[in-house]
Amino acid sequence: MALLRFLENLGHFTHFAFRALAALPFTLLRRPGALLNQLYQVFLGALLLGIAGGGAVGAVIWMHGRDPLRAVGGPQAVTILPQALSLVVVLELAPIVAGLIVAGRSGASLGAELGSMRLTEQIDALEMLGLSPLRELVGPRVLACMIALPLLTIFVAFAALGSGFLAELIAGSLTWTQYQTEILRPLRLRDVVPSLLKTVAFGFLVGVTGCHAGLEAEGGTEGVGRAATRGVVLSILLVMLADVLLVLITQAIP
Repeated sequence: MALLRFLENLGHFTHFAFRALAALPFTLLRRPGALLNQLYQVFLGALLLGIAGGGAVGAVIWMHGRDPLRAVGGPQAVTILPQALSLVVVLELAPIVAGLIVAGRSGASLGAELGSMRLTEQIDALEMLGLSPLRELVGPRVLACMIALPLLTIFVAFAALGSGFLAELIAGSLTWTQYQTEILRPLRLRDVVPSLLKTVAFGFLVGVTGCHAGLEAEGGTEGVGRAATRGVVLSILLVMLADVLLVLITQAIP
């Protein structure tokens, strides 16, 4: 019974995801104002947290990696650290940090917001007026998450690489020119572009999961809380699973 219930929920979610995907062109063409409003909330709401998280990640990696590299390879081995930091941050850490931040923040807010609208019968009122909740409510929110996540990823990456240089200034010897040259040396466009594009998929999953949890809310105010929690948990889980799957697909492409 539990398996059947799981498969039923998976089928409902997959159907909802395809319907949300089909609603995105309508949002882009007919609801640009709603899209900009949601983009403002998703992106700017997560920006400070993303910069702080990226800065902490870059500084911690630098502080943990510098002394072991020097101990193993001598003073010249430290020049490898900027290259390692740029690869780790740009290809993996920045996308996943941005994805988890938006999943934690927007997954909850989308679930709570649409859950409240469901329980106060605002969704039913839209349907009575002949308007599609998917086009009017879900589309702008999902598309905003898809646009916001790549932008946030860029800020997270810059914050991490910048904090790495600040950590180097405290006890290191690399100049900014040397540091900049080294962090750019290993990066290739064919690696960076897929890493950035996978955050679009993260944004889609976060938006769809949060909206689906909100629209399925029931049971009064407790139902809104459960919808917000479900939106966060499922968004984070799907982002991590999608990250593993997309990396495997990217590596399989010659």
